[in-house]
Amino acid sequence: MGVYAVTGSASGMGAEVAEKLRAQGHTVIGVDIKAADVVADLSTAEGRKAAVDGVLAASGGTLDGVVLAAGLGPAPGAERPRLIVEVNYFGVVELLDGWHDALARADRAKVVVFASNATTTTPAVPGRAIRAMLAGDSAKAVKATRLFGKNAPAMAYGASKIAVSRWVRRQAVTARWAGAGIRLNALAPGAILTPLLEKQLATPAEAKAIRSFPVPIGGFGAAGQLADWVVFMLSDAADFLCGSIVFVDGGSDAWFRADDWPRAVPARRVPWYLKRMRAFAERA
Repeated sequence: MGVYAVTGSASGMGAEVAEKLRAQGHTVIGVDIKAADVVADLSTAEGRKAAVDGVLAASGGTLDGVVLAAGLGPAPGAERPRLIVEVNYFGVVELLDGWHDALARADRAKVVVFASNATTTTPAVPGRAIRAMLAGDSAKAVKATRLFGKNAPAMAYGASKIAVSRWVRRQAVTARWAGAGIRLNALAPGAILTPLLEKQLATPAEAKAIRSFPVPIGGFGAAGQLADWVVFMLSDAADFLCGSIVFVDGGSDAWFRADDWPRAVPARRVPWYLKRMRAFAERA
């Protein structure tokens, strides 16, 4: 049996993941802003450090896997863009950086980051915000989203999920992660019936927008279904899964972007491709 850290463990998909892992006999160290084994506010640098330190102490310094399910949706509010950036992006990458060595001590550790189908279905997401997060500049990222006025929370949400997905893809294949035996992947849900979605559906204006969004199979996903996907991505069956973004969204991503992926390496990147292939061959 393994030892797993799960952020966002107090509710929604994080709670479902924690429950399923415990039912299999694993030890779960829950992290949340309340009602968790490690109580920490991931919207602050101090809270993120407390989460890192608390989990390392509780785990004894070895983690078989980590699930980053904590996240904030695009609710209204002047402070919301900052909170979204801090929790959804920095609340993932800083925790994983702090837990890296504990994961490397395990045998074939697995990491699942919660992304979102907002990465491919939200138009006009500001690239400056994405680049700022990847550069570690939260203030610049938030500033770029505020230009969108009342739509700033939605822009911050889309940008945070794109940035964290790109971080996963970039880092997963490196010597630091793949080379250390750590499998780093992301899950991209669509509309899942969690307390957050239920709250949005209770607001007529938000409910209308949510129900009009294309979901080819109809309806909403269940948190337990997503938890099953996470458990699979933590299992031995996922040993060959590396740097993948798995969409579980009722077909929305395919509806919007059917012809965008897969796509061959662009011809303009052939020199880069050959250089990367040579470097890989030399390491092998």
